[in-house]
Amino acid sequence: MPTRNARNGMLFTSEGILNMRNEKWKNDFSPIDTNSDLWVDQQHSKAYLRHLITSGEILGAQIASLHNLHFYLWLVTTAREKIISGEFYKWKKQW
Repeated sequence: MPTRNARNGMLFTSEGILNMRNEKWKNDFSPIDTNSDLWVDQQHSKAYLRHLITSGEILGAQIASLHNLHFYLWLVTTAREKIISGEFYKWKKQW
């Protein structure tokens, strides 16, 4: 699911789901996800990723796939930590 959605321009981020095909990202030069420690998230802007995806460049799908896989890995790792510490339900409600 993370890579299939990424190939179609859907990103899962700490701020919610982003559809990179939307026009609103055209002039947004902020990082893909400011809360991520993934290199591509900090190096490339939403506008650049949108350009790559809407123009059909394979690099756009690759960057989006890397991002989504990294986000899912962070999500399940954090969920596991919260389960072990007994804080899962509180954390889940915040999301």
